[in-house]
Amino acid sequence: MKKQIISIILIAALYACSSGLPQLGKAPIDQVISSMTLEEKVRLVVGTGMAGFTGDSAVVGETKNLVPGAAGTTYPIPRLGIPAVVLADGPAGLRINPTREGDAATYYCTHFPIGTLLASTWNQELVEEVGKAIGNEALEYGADILLAPALNIHRNPLCGRNFEYYSEDPIISGKIAAAYVRGVQSNGVGTSIKHYAVNNQESNRMQVDARVSSRALREIYLKGFEITVKESAPWTVMSSYNYLNGVYTSESKELLTTLLRNEWDFNGMVMTDWFGGKDPIAQMQAGNDMLQPGTDKQYEAILQGVKDGTLDETILDRNVKRILEIILQTPRFKGYQYSNKPDLQAHAAVTRQSATEGMVLLKNNNQALPLTADVKKVALFGCTSYDFIAGGTGSGNVNRAYTVSLLDGLKNAGYELNEELKQLYEQHIINENKRNKPGDTNKMAMFLPLSRPTELLPSAETLREQVELSDIALITLGRTSGEFVDRTINDFNLRKEEYTLLQNVCKAFHAAGKKVIVVLNIGGVIETASWKDLPDAILCAWQAGQEGGNSVADVLSGKSSPSGKLTMTFPAKYTDDISSANFPTDGAMSSMDFGNPGEKKTEIKDWDYTNYEEDIYVGYRYFDTFNKQVSYPFGYGLSYTTFEYTNAAIKTENGIFTVSVDVKNTGPAAGKEIVQLYVTAPDAAGMNKPAKELKAFAKTRELKPGETATIHLTVKSYDLASYDEASSTWVTDAGKYTFLVGSSSRDIKATLQAEATASKEKTTDILKLQADIRRLKR
Repeated sequence: MKKQIISIILIAALYACSSGLPQLGKAPIDQVISSMTLEEKVRLVVGTGMAGFTGDSAVVGETKNLVPGAAGTTYPIPRLGIPAVVLADGPAGLRINPTREGDAATYYCTHFPIGTLLASTWNQELVEEVGKAIGNEALEYGADILLAPALNIHRNPLCGRNFEYYSEDPIISGKIAAAYVRGVQSNGVGTSIKHYAVNNQESNRMQVDARVSSRALREIYLKGFEITVKESAPWTVMSSYNYLNGVYTSESKELLTTLLRNEWDFNGMVMTDWFGGKDPIAQMQAGNDMLQPGTDKQYEAILQGVKDGTLDETILDRNVKRILEIILQTPRFKGYQYSNKPDLQAHAAVTRQSATEGMVLLKNNNQALPLTADVKKVALFGCTSYDFIAGGTGSGNVNRAYTVSLLDGLKNAGYELNEELKQLYEQHIINENKRNKPGDTNKMAMFLPLSRPTELLPSAETLREQVELSDIALITLGRTSGEFVDRTINDFNLRKEEYTLLQNVCKAFHAAGKKVIVVLNIGGVIETASWKDLPDAILCAWQAGQEGGNSVADVLSGKSSPSGKLTMTFPAKYTDDISSANFPTDGAMSSMDFGNPGEKKTEIKDWDYTNYEEDIYVGYRYFDTFNKQVSYPFGYGLSYTTFEYTNAAIKTENGIFTVSVDVKNTGPAAGKEIVQLYVTAPDAAGMNKPAKELKAFAKTRELKPGETATIHLTVKSYDLASYDEASSTWVTDAGKYTFLVGSSSRDIKATLQAEATASKEKTTDILKLQADIRRLKR
């Protein structure tokens, strides 16, 4: 079949050459477009669909003619030299089918660390290297555009896709995403930054209306996208599912053209999220160039729209041109001979090493970690120790060859694990998975997070045996999440069995003078305040990809020193998060009727609409401004060594503020430190300002004991601006600004001050413009 398709394409190409038709890449693009039929133009702006779809529903990920398991393709026009190109998930690594019909070979990809972990490295150079490895696999497996990275804000701890996203802070989100994009695109394959914009919940994600102020939109929810576009030039942007203040984002000209293209100078292509939006004509007019994965209904609507004058053909031509400009850059157009054999062994080493740098040491009493040389035998508790979670589910998942459990990681590091305890847990997990198995009628089960096993509670006798046989106890607590559903409060809190396990193990081992370590194998924030005093140490390992068990063992053993810091706040309890007043907590599943969003039939709070009443006070901006107690603050993380900050200074020149500080390793081990620069703005009449906002950060190289590095951080006058809604202007107020050099938002090492002159940058109020257009249409 594949040979037949190639033959047809070659014959068509030969015919095109002999007939004198303009060819993409040889003739000017406008000439190629003028030679296209109306039907061909419409086919190009609508994806080729997904095998298995009937009408408006389908099984995701079957692109059999090119790369099986890729998310989608574009429409080929061989007579004009236009090939189909392949679009593939996702943020933690390429997601394609690992096996193919009639093919004995396997096509596994590397599962890299999740976005939350990558961001927790605060290391842009490292993230760029990870991006290079991911991009190489995309290239060698024949994908042209990777549908990643995802950089929506952690507005609330329960968002089901927080594991894919980076932070509650837009500076971290934008800088990490930009590094990821640079790495992937260095291979000559494209990226699609997503989900643009304000896609902060999975509950009713295709119909929920995110109601946000212009200021919060600009300062919090769009700033990361602005940074990524300006610093890394992604090939494409993916519009989100949700409404934004009453308009689907994929149908908002103000968002996709006025802001993205006119203000930020984006010159790539915009595509929908899969089945996003409702009105194909409005999407074309807004500047949403391509509709994915594509349906016959969309094709017919656009075709008819041009014929009856509802859609100006010049707009269609504009969108076609943007798509062709991207196709020209792709490996498939350039004839790259992909190998289907990326260096998976080398990439496994990349994911193993990169993961260690994003793990966050939350607690380490009496130097419980790293494990000392006399610790040989480990009592391993917790179902997740034996069933380690590589990452989240849905489009962020990766079809990998293996996942290293913590059990195997510790064994590989030379530790001894009790076989009887292992067998006890493994049988319990088998029984629990049978009980939690989804029904055969649930066709989307493969994309949904499975229920975790109820925690096993070892008997008193088993505990006594393990205390006697082991040098230390280790407990792993796990959480998984994914697309289509948000987490619940019960998932945020510890379950009764988990808390009892912690109490029982800590009591038994501490009575014998032995330590207890907790490992968190999680994708997002969980409650820690009620139990963190129980164990001796807590390591937040996040979800580290396929080498997770090895990466954790590297940190526990001291082979790698933890240097990650939190990119989000851990509240003392869920309701302490201000957004909890406006977020769904019941875990209701989103509609699976992708092709028929339909009209809203209800107006249920936090389902049909969500009010962002906290405005700009997201995460630490709220907790620090209003002095709310937290379990762990933004930017927090311990090390196996200590650091001293000295000689902090600030210099101002031509509206650029440069802060320098010396960081010295004053402890016993080598390590890296993350320097964070926060700014407190002067009070401005009529405009509330947060107590502090992150404006820059840097990570030192690995410093040996006694070694010093000088860090330089720069902030531009524009970076100090707040968005004034009344005038639709970025305003930097004149006055004295306080620059705070810290190791977290609540551990400030040096305070500096500098004067800034007033400046303004006028913009378009896209929300007002959007509202005006809606009124005119009515």
